[in-house]
Amino acid sequence: MRAGLLRTNRDFRLMFGAASLSNLGDGIAMVAIPWLATLLTDSPLLISAVAMAQRLPWFLFALPAGVWTDRADRRVLMIRADIARAGLMLCTLGMVLGGTSGGPAAVLPLALIAFLLGTAEVIRDNAAQTVLPSIVPKDDLEDANGQMWSAEQVTGQFIGPPLAGLLIAAGIALPFGLDAGIYALTAAMIWLIALPPRRVVAHARFWPALREGLGWMMRHATILRLAVMLGAINAVFTGGMTILVLYAQEVLELSASSYGLLLTFGAVGGVLGGLVAPALSRRIGMRRSLLAALAVFTLSNALIGFFSGLPLVALSLALEAAAGMLWNVVTVSYRQRLIPDDLLGRVNSAYRFFGWGAMPFGALGAGALVTVVEPSLGRDAALHAPYVLATAVCAALVVYAALRLRPVD
Repeated sequence: MRAGLLRTNRDFRLMFGAASLSNLGDGIAMVAIPWLATLLTDSPLLISAVAMAQRLPWFLFALPAGVWTDRADRRVLMIRADIARAGLMLCTLGMVLGGTSGGPAAVLPLALIAFLLGTAEVIRDNAAQTVLPSIVPKDDLEDANGQMWSAEQVTGQFIGPPLAGLLIAAGIALPFGLDAGIYALTAAMIWLIALPPRRVVAHARFWPALREGLGWMMRHATILRLAVMLGAINAVFTGGMTILVLYAQEVLELSASSYGLLLTFGAVGGVLGGLVAPALSRRIGMRRSLLAALAVFTLSNALIGFFSGLPLVALSLALEAAAGMLWNVVTVSYRQRLIPDDLLGRVNSAYRFFGWGAMPFGALGAGALVTVVEPSLGRDAALHAPYVLATAVCAALVVYAALRLRPVD
């Protein structure tokens, strides 16, 4: 990024800080929520149901969130979403402090909280991604996105997960109390941002506004194909991350603190990917960058699917995060530059409907796959199965991208 942007651009500095803190909270929750689920049940299907509940809002609300984003004050949407997330963390804290027994009945309240948390995330993330082009010059979008995501990786995966593990070891309630304070602080930081005035297009009805955004994306084949490919990537990624908590406990025999440390290897790869991605994409172009990312996704899943061992899992997480950063820096910057501002929220939401809406089904599908495979192949092989499937899916995407993906660099 241009050296003076973070130093001289007050609004970007606030956005950068809020994103970093928000991802710290997300990193803590990424360990704390599934770990709490494993304390309530050892059923892969029930644990995956909690993960599905958190991701289901991307399927249900991604499209309407785009209309809301283009009609409303995007800064206010982010503030309200962060306040809601703070309140939900307090509810989880209350549930833990109140005591709960195991079994399906205990998982249901956690799944409900996860669903509401995911709903707030849909609104916040869509608004946040549409705000950045109003703060940063378009020529700096790749660099700004790269540095923001690198900072988010540091807080969300390098600091958050091991901190969550230490907090869980001290008391399962602690990570949820800390998260409530973090989300409240990010809301205050977003409130301080002064966005430039923008023309909010008033639409008489909801559905015409929604169709306008969908229609724009359908007319742009490259963005539509990227969205569909992202859906497949996110489905298998979410499935893998859903089962990883059981894989870590049963195959790798890790404690909560060790599991948190394991996830930091993803942060290492993510930070390196975020720093290298802007220069790499400029050097080799958008299409080759995306093919490289897909090839690395295939390799990272194969390392867990066909092998066992802590070093290989750590390497897999690092490679997957680095490839994910390269994919995101290239594709998000491409969309931010191409989509008109008055349509940005709706087109982004349509893109995320395809790209993120598949995540809940990937989460539940991974749990179902383990449950179905376990009686015939055993628990160990069953816990490897989602990663074998992910390897095959990502390999197919490499072939598809080589044949059909022709973006304009």
